[in-house]
Amino acid sequence: MSAVLELRGVSKSYGEGPARVDALVDIDLSVTEGHLVAVMGPSGSGKSTLLTIAGGLEEPGHGEVLVAGAPLSVMSMNDKAALRRRVVGYVFQDYNLLPGLTAVENVSVPLELDGLSARRARVAGLAALEQLGLRGRADHFPDQLSGGERQRAAIARAIVGERRLLLADEPSGALDSANGDAVMNLIRSACRQGVAAVVVTHDAGLASLADDIVFIRDGRMTTAGGVSQASDHDNAKGPRQ
Repeated sequence: MSAVLELRGVSKSYGEGPARVDALVDIDLSVTEGHLVAVMGPSGSGKSTLLTIAGGLEEPGHGEVLVAGAPLSVMSMNDKAALRRRVVGYVFQDYNLLPGLTAVENVSVPLELDGLSARRARVAGLAALEQLGLRGRADHFPDQLSGGERQRAAIARAIVGERRLLLADEPSGALDSANGDAVMNLIRSACRQGVAAVVVTHDAGLASLADDIVFIRDGRMTTAGGVSQASDHDNAKGPRQ
């Protein structure tokens, strides 16, 4: 299978001199279609920076990022924006739903921005919401939805259309365990349809649904492997704060 996301020797630092912080150091990562990779590590380790660089929201200091075989370094800002609308779905920690739009409008707006008619975009949005059990809440505004419903709407927006890469930053962080499991299972379902996914999570139980687990500490990829390593790593940190 072809790689949907490749990070080749990616590094990123902020500040200069004594104030310099190395957010990422020489990261290599390849995610193929249908593959789910969980990224774990302590707060401030560089996990979210990895996602923003992978999605073209931020430039690496060194190294190369390829999405669907296309190097981001040679793309204009407009080309990157188009790539994100068409290929990359992003699930933010705080959902980033527009409060003045209904659930279906939030889901369909990227399609409309990419030139699809409002009617066809709504049909696609409704189909995505129905897949996630939210068809009956399609015309409700974000403040009329529960936390779990808002998160599912955010995932529907991320996978609507023909997205090939899903990037999720703590998608279950604000949810109870039942809704957290449901969200991860929805992402797993998208992967079974061929989507490549990278999910930042602090929960080893949720990471157990991934095909591979990557650990990042102080900007460095320290370990990659299966769920047994995630459990050992999580237990070694002691009780979760």
